[in-house]
Formats: sequence, C-alpha cells, structure tokens
Amino acid sequence: MRPENGTEDLLRRLAPRALAALVRHYGNFEAAEDAVQEALLAAATQWPGTGVPESPLGWLIRVASRRLTDELRSELARRRREATVAARSVPDELFAPAADAADLRGADDTLTLLVLCCHPSLTPASQIALTLRAVGGLTTAEIARAFLVPEATMAQRISRAKQRIRAAGGRFHPPPEAERTERFRAVLHVLYLIFNEGYTATAGPEVHRADLAAEAIRLTRTVTRIRPDDGEAAGLLALMLLTDARRPARTRPDGGLVPLAEQDRSRWNRAYVDEGVALITRTLSRAPLGPYQLQAAIAAVHAEADRAEETDWRQILALYQLLERLAPNPMVTLNHAVAAAMAQGPQAGLALLAPLDADNRVARHHRLHAVRAHLLELAGDREGARSCYLTAARLTTSLPEQEYLQNRAARLTPDGR
Repeated sequence: MRPENGTEDLLRRLAPRALAALVRHYGNFEAAEDAVQEALLAAATQWPGTGVPESPLGWLIRVASRRLTDELRSELARRRREATVAARSVPDELFAPAADAADLRGADDTLTLLVLCCHPSLTPASQIALTLRAVGGLTTAEIARAFLVPEATMAQRISRAKQRIRAAGGRFHPPPEAERTERFRAVLHVLYLIFNEGYTATAGPEVHRADLAAEAIRLTRTVTRIRPDDGEAAGLLALMLLTDARRPARTRPDGGLVPLAEQDRSRWNRAYVDEGVALITRTLSRAPLGPYQLQAAIAAVHAEADRAEETDWRQILALYQLLERLAPNPMVTLNHAVAAAMAQGPQAGLALLAPLDADNRVARHHRLHAVRAHLLELAGDREGARSCYLTAARLTTSLPEQEYLQNRAARLTPDGR
C-alpha cells in the first residue's frame, strides 16, 4: 500500500534519522537498514488508517528496534546466547525528544549517515544507490526505475554496498579530522551526480527525472543546514536551484529538447532563481572559493540575463578560466570552449576542443562531438557540423538528445531534411 503524499514525505524525512539511531546503537548497518525498511512499510500501511502518531520518529525507531532485536535474538539463539540478547532494551536516547526539546543530534546523524553511504570503498554508482535508499528513503524499485535497471540488479548493488562497508570497517561515527574534508567532498560529489542524473537523464526516453533532482536538492538543503559555513555545500545548493529553475522551459509540448539559448525564460522557476542568486552572492562574499561556487556563479550570470542575447559571455568566460585552473577536467573544458566561442568567436572555442580528442575520458563522449558541431555551425562549416551532430547522436543513450541532435543535423543538409 502506498502512503498518501503527506505521509510519504514525512516518512522520507524521518527514515535517515531512524536508521542513524539504530546504526549508532547496534552497529550493524545492513541489519538496521532492513529493520527500518520494515518499520517504514508498517507505517505506510497503518498510518493512513490510524493517523500519524504523536511522535512519528519515536514510533519508527521503536518498531524498527523491535524488529532488529527479534532478528538478533533469533541469530544469537542459534549461538546459545539468547538470554543475553533478550535482556537488551532500547535505551531512551534512541527515542525522539519531547516536543519542546531541541533535537540536537538528528541533523548530525543525517550527515554521518551520508558520509557512511559515501564510503571510499564504494564505487560512485554504489554510493548513489545506497544514499538514495538509506538517506533519501527511496525504495529499491524506485531507484531501479530511475536508473533503468532491473529491481533485482539494484537490490544486489545495494546489498553489496552494505557488505563492502562492513568489510572495510565502516562505522557510524563522524570521520577522523584528517579525513573529514575529503569525506565531505565525496558527499557533495554524490549529491551532484544524483542531481545531474535527475536533470539530464543519461539514458532512456525522458529528458529529466524530476524526482531525482528534487531529492538531490532536498538532501543538499539538509547538508547546508548542518554545515552553514561550508561554502561548497552552499555553492552546490545554489547551482542546483539555478539549474533546476530552467526545467519548465527545457522541453516542448511534444517532449523535444529546447537548448538554453532558445528557452522561454519567463517559464523559469523564479523562486529558485532568486534563492539561488541570493545564496551564491552571500557565499562568495564569506567563504573560500571552490568549484561548486564558481559553477553556481556562472549559472547566476545566465539567470540574470532576461534574454539569451543579453548574456554576459565575457564574465562567464572569465569564470570558466578560473574554474579550469581550480578544478580542471574535460567537461569544464567543453563549457569553457562554448564560452570562448561566444565571447571571442567560434575558432577560439574550437582551439580549446582540439586537445580533448586525445583525452580518453571524453574522446568518445557525445558531448564533445555535440559541442564541436555547434561551434562548427557558428563558424559556417555546415558539412563539418552535420557530421559531428550525427556522430554525437550515435553516441548518446538519451533518446530526446538523440532526436535533438539528429534534427540539428537534418537542418544542415542541402535540402533541409
């Protein structure tokens, strides 16, 4: 039974806190996660009929703890230690605080859980899946649908991730001071990847998956509340808001992709634009500069132009030059090339693309060929642009992008077909 939207949202918010409480007390991430999932299912089934309890978090923790304790009893009974386990009771510290008491630990627990899900022993794909399941509260079926894989495959991926964390000695504790910066950076990277997959689906028939993008924004808001002085967390949230603001204008009624330069900016989510611009403006004035802040600043320059023709490309070019010095990677170079073409002419952009042909990370990526096609079209090389558009269309696994690129190529044929 699927809960009503209000109950579903509540359960999704409470799930990581309940899981954190159990992992902190029992230490077994895999067993605790299973117990919390059972408690969530019980709540989804019972609460629509009986009403939400006065302390929903306490209810979840209590039910999950009983399930976990029962499981531990069964296991330890086989080892003739049932009497010891039977004496175990759930300590008061696990229950939700009184209504008039400040919940000082819930936020820190959520961040600790995020760090655990982004354990360095896991691949990025496993980090994403485990984060969405344990912290995001998505079911295995929902995650599998989002990434277009069978549910059994995603279940195995999540199970292996939990086993790998246990084998690597992962514990529910804040990371050591020496590792803290790197581990928090990994959390932000995973949230960034989740958002990107939601905003621009890499495969399948949809341009975007709004539920993934929304979940990434929600989790990043949580991180910024926990770490209000973290400039990169704030920068990432601003970047997500400013980027997601464009979503209503990204597709035509038939589902076709609309590039940034052709979007109706009056359809952009103005609340997200205003929040994102204000957030990055504050952050740049008080925090050490980082890559997410620079990307957010670039998005803010785009957002501040009422029409594409009014975009301050010279400012964007300067920001990309700084970003490439601070965090060089081929995707940054691709965007840098577009900015250079718009500010200095297409040949300047094409010159920046040339070295990427020898970079194995991007040489066979459709975006390199799509960007080159766009710049060749700007330079007047219609045949070269058409060839690159078709190459890009063959390489992409996104059906809307494939259709868009093929249409661009068709416009450049002698007969326009």
